[in-house]
Amino acid sequence: MTDTTVTDATIASTAKPATKPARPHFSSGPCAKPPGWDASKLAVEVLGRSHRSKLGKARLQYAIDLMRELLNLPDTHRIGIVPGSDTGAFEMAMWTMLGARGVTTLAWESFGEGWVTDAAKQLKLEPKIHRADYGQLPDLSKVDWDDDVLFTWNGTTSGVRVPNGDWIPDDRRGLSFADATSAVFAYDLPWDKIDVATFSWQKVLGGEGGHGVLILGPRAVERLTEYTPAWPLPKVFRLVSKGALAEGVFKGETINTPSMLAVEDAIFALEWAKSIGGAQGLIARSNANATALDKIVAHRDWLGHLAPDKGYRSTTSVCLTVEGADEAFIKKFAALLEKEDAAYDVAGYRDAPAGLRIWCGATVDTADIEALGPWLDWAYATAKAG
Repeated sequence: MTDTTVTDATIASTAKPATKPARPHFSSGPCAKPPGWDASKLAVEVLGRSHRSKLGKARLQYAIDLMRELLNLPDTHRIGIVPGSDTGAFEMAMWTMLGARGVTTLAWESFGEGWVTDAAKQLKLEPKIHRADYGQLPDLSKVDWDDDVLFTWNGTTSGVRVPNGDWIPDDRRGLSFADATSAVFAYDLPWDKIDVATFSWQKVLGGEGGHGVLILGPRAVERLTEYTPAWPLPKVFRLVSKGALAEGVFKGETINTPSMLAVEDAIFALEWAKSIGGAQGLIARSNANATALDKIVAHRDWLGHLAPDKGYRSTTSVCLTVEGADEAFIKKFAALLEKEDAAYDVAGYRDAPAGLRIWCGATVDTADIEALGPWLDWAYATAKAG
């Protein structure tokens, strides 16, 4: 068998590749649009209409119904479209439900660290904090489930995910709050283990930003209706009216005015997902992309995974290390690729260790991941030479 390992010697003579990824969109958010997407394909008869019109509410409800179907979400769980992308959805959950009992926060990347800040400095809840360095997970067995527990299912900025839901006990007293924005539609999530989940369309579905999705299990609904926080809530966070859940929020009656164009864009992505086999089709595409990128990494001694353990390595936001690279080198590396229209937005997150981040979610084609390998070689060689 031919040795295909790419070493410094072969890098030195690397020529600019002849073939580029057909869609060089590898950003980790907003992510690549679904294959075949075109603005002219969106149903636009709802544009210019009220979101509270019969048509507007029907389209919002249709988006909710499609999400429920694709996620195999049980009837016990409610789905609401809320403002502020995933951040808005997660903060809505924190501000409306935390404070009833102790809080534990898990942080192994920047967004998890953001929830630590919210809980400790904004809500002043004195949470227990379990941290791990980028590329690692904290010891999940030490989590106190008498508390409400906040965590990111898939750390977008570190390429680290929780391996499964086995660490979440069925008899937990606290609620599980999962920021699942880079995980929903990419993993088979155990909904019986998740009391609160949030995500945005701009990740695995390749939708537009600005809107969040809030999923509530029955225990979260119980918390909302039986507990009143000590702090005031802004209008866009209010999920309870006169002591009862505002059910309209989960039937397409959004708290504030949504972009119906963004809703139609999400519907396009959801219908595409349904056409390729639903959640399992999306998971299969993401896994194939991650496998293709793994092969690229394995054949290059200058490239590695920030998350060394494949058991908790993300298959969507895959974070890579580059031998000897600092922030300036990565900036140059990414700029070279962008100038050639070979890869867009592949520099790692600003708070993460210097490296690359390649989105491998379902809207990316595996052939484009495969075509990326030689361009990484070229950019690495060019950046080193210059």
